[in-house]
Amino acid sequence: MIHHVLAIGLGVLLDRLLGDPPAWPHPVRWIGSLINWLKSRLNVPQYAFRNGFIMLLIVVAIVASAAIAAVAVAYSFNPVVGILAEALLIASGLSQKSLKQAAEDVYTPLVQGDFALARHKLSWIVGRDTEALGESEITRGVVETVSENTSDGITAPMFWALLFGAPGLWIYKAVNTCDSMVGYKNEEFHDFGFASAKFDDVLNYVPSRMTGLLIVLFTRNESCMPLKQRLSIWLRDARKHPSPNSGWLEAATAVQLGIELGGVNSYGGVRSIRAKMGEPLSKLEARHIRSAVKQMNIAAISFFALIALGGVLLEIA
Repeated sequence: MIHHVLAIGLGVLLDRLLGDPPAWPHPVRWIGSLINWLKSRLNVPQYAFRNGFIMLLIVVAIVASAAIAAVAVAYSFNPVVGILAEALLIASGLSQKSLKQAAEDVYTPLVQGDFALARHKLSWIVGRDTEALGESEITRGVVETVSENTSDGITAPMFWALLFGAPGLWIYKAVNTCDSMVGYKNEEFHDFGFASAKFDDVLNYVPSRMTGLLIVLFTRNESCMPLKQRLSIWLRDARKHPSPNSGWLEAATAVQLGIELGGVNSYGGVRSIRAKMGEPLSKLEARHIRSAVKQMNIAAISFFALIALGGVLLEIA
């Protein structure tokens, strides 16, 4: 457990310093290629539901085997080599710096008044239509993405790394990548993506709620509402989101920033109405993008501090 804590701490530091250099090979790309190869062969209408489970099992088995083997070989030399190897694997599974950069890529043209470029950059990180969005809706898209991915890309991987080391993190990333590629409720993936979506929901259940609570407790309170009121609104709104986990992050962000998230999105020209979360005490503006990034950073640090303390106490016990 102590080895896991040390590896996570070093991995978080490496991710904040280096992020995901584009020229470096990245395991998620390999996992994505594997998923594409499998879905082209297994996503057939008459067996789609069953084959979705088979695809998920194959992907998880291959990723887990590779991660366990890499860690076992590293630790066979000595604990220091093992911790360093785990740290590298953990760093490559975190996305704090890349998420911050994605937000900045939209923020910069937005504050410069280049709405066309801001919309284009936003389209890289959201699935909704962006062509007609104004400042408040562009901001909402970024804030919701940063908030949701604070768990998906940072705290949930740390949670599973604490329990099972780098293999635990990469099992989570394998499931999460399957969900991001096939976990859609459309005609093509409704049955085939069922297993990936549900397993991703299960693996994010605890980390999303822990992270949302940490956002409410430890990030800057821009709403000026007392803690009891913010907790009440968070609990009231978190379950409104169609995702069983994302609402816990977005509602926490909304209540802390004193803004309202949710509303009308468009996907391929089809309108989708999301329940609203938070209180509209402030109009959504570009500055809220940086506030959301600061929230993400504080949530990541506080989450690591919490799991590090838990890991040390478990080791002592």
